[in-house]
Amino acid sequence: MRNPTKRQKQARILRIFRKVHRTMGALLFSFFFIISISGILLGWKKNSGGYILAETQKGVSSNLADWQSLDLLHQKAVGIFRDSISPLDHIEVDRMEVRKDKGIVKFTFENSFWGIQLDGTTGKLLRIEIRRGDYIEKIHDGSLLDYYFETQNGQFKLIYTTIMGVALFIFTTTGFWLWYGPKRMRKN
Repeated sequence: MRNPTKRQKQARILRIFRKVHRTMGALLFSFFFIISISGILLGWKKNSGGYILAETQKGVSSNLADWQSLDLLHQKAVGIFRDSISPLDHIEVDRMEVRKDKGIVKFTFENSFWGIQLDGTTGKLLRIEIRRGDYIEKIHDGSLLDYYFETQNGQFKLIYTTIMGVALFIFTTTGFWLWYGPKRMRKN
C-alpha cells in the first residue's frame, strides 16, 4: 500500500469539505432563507413607511413636570387595550418606553403584538399599532416557537440560534477552504 502524496491528502480534504458544505446547505436551506428575509426586513424596518415599525407620534410636552403619573398612563393604556383590542381580564404590560423628547409613552403587552402610544401630558391615545417588527424579530431569532408553545426559558430560541450559529461557522470555514484549498494546491 503506497503512502498518499500531499496533493492527494489535500484533494481528499477538499472533497470532504465540499460534501459537508453541500449536505448542510441542503438540510438548512429553508432556515437560512427565513433568516435572510427576516434580517432584510429588520434592517429596513425604520424605513418601511410605518408598516413594520409604526411611526412614533408626538405629544404635547416633553417637560416631565407636566406629565401624568406613569401609574395613571398605565391604567389608561390597559383600558384602551381592553376596549379596542381584546376584552381579556388579565392584561399585562410587558414594557413601558418613555420617549421624553417626543412627549409620549409607548406600551407593549405580554403575549401580544399590539402597542399603544399615549401622550404623556394629556394621556390621550395617539396610536394603536401592530408591532410587526417584534413578530419578524421572533421569526428571525426562533423565539416565535417559544411564544406559541409558551415556554418559560426560551428553549427553542437557544436550540435554534445554537444550530444556526454553528452551521454558519461551519459554512464559513468550509466555504473558505473550498476557495483557498485549490489555490494552495496550485501553488504547491
